[in-house]
Amino acid sequence: MRVASSPVASDPLQPEHHRPPTGNRGPSAEDAALLDAYSSAVTRAVERAGPSVVNIEVHGIERAPGPRRGPRPEGGSGSGFLFTPDGLILTNSHVVHGARRIEVTVQDGRHLEASLVGDDPDTDLAVVRVTGDELVAAALGDSAGLRPGQLVIAIGNPLGFQATVTAGVVSALGRSLRSRSGRLMDNIIQTDAALNPGNSGGPLVDSRGDVVGVNTAVILPAQGLCFAIPANTARWVASRLIQNGRIRRGYLGLGGQTAQLQRRLVLHHQLPAGSGMLVLQVEPGSPAHGAGLQEGDVIVGFAGEPVAGVDDLHRLLTEERIGRPTPLTLVRRAEKREVEVVPAESRATSA
Repeated sequence: MRVASSPVASDPLQPEHHRPPTGNRGPSAEDAALLDAYSSAVTRAVERAGPSVVNIEVHGIERAPGPRRGPRPEGGSGSGFLFTPDGLILTNSHVVHGARRIEVTVQDGRHLEASLVGDDPDTDLAVVRVTGDELVAAALGDSAGLRPGQLVIAIGNPLGFQATVTAGVVSALGRSLRSRSGRLMDNIIQTDAALNPGNSGGPLVDSRGDVVGVNTAVILPAQGLCFAIPANTARWVASRLIQNGRIRRGYLGLGGQTAQLQRRLVLHHQLPAGSGMLVLQVEPGSPAHGAGLQEGDVIVGFAGEPVAGVDDLHRLLTEERIGRPTPLTLVRRAEKREVEVVPAESRATSA
């Protein structure tokens, strides 16, 4: 008996090229147009900002630890970008801090000796200068206009691979990140544009090729957690470094840590926060010593603003406070007191 033939059922074990056709698997014309537009945006941005990106090699002298004595050369590398046509370069402080010699390689292959204009470890930014002809500068954009999900492109020299381009989006805004000096950096950009060692100091640019951030850090071993300092912060810091070679900050001469307050004290004194800065050390002859601060005091206010911990006090010790009598509120043995202190200028990172 003959059995009538029937359509062949799809066999999941059957090789792909033997399966019956199921329709067009390629991208639609609309999808292809979107991909082309994305590629064109990245390409144009790189063509505009790429020529300003430089490779930075640093050389220094450090003593080797352990039984091996005597000087040994130490070095490292990172990225940066020209932001003025006369040779000023923005990069990270941790790339160039303490270097004896800095060498910059520009996009056309020239090797130029560079000098440090100034660096600020608290914001992890630095400015170096080179002298040369036909230097191409990038445009600093307005980082205040960034939005989560916006396309961004990172350009740098990760692991020595020059002019490497990665693309992603702004993952979040307003992040906080602690610098290598210990201070808290605010308003940091989080992106998933891949960064690797050597990307530090390179530009994060938008689809127009404007620099919206300075790439600074990744969190290892996580993937897609990368951070950049906003261009508006970099613009402000760079202008101060060009003028003074450093950022002026207030200084009280205190060592301390964030500490919780007893709830009854918070309620009794109507304090705005449940914590403050516990003073562990007062430097002799410092502004804090002159104001009568003591170990065990808990600072809860400065200049009329609440202080919930060390980072708040650091944030309030701005250049404008230097030399100005400023009210400071503290709790001493359950008693709320207010004293007047005159912050001095400091290059240190302590409060």
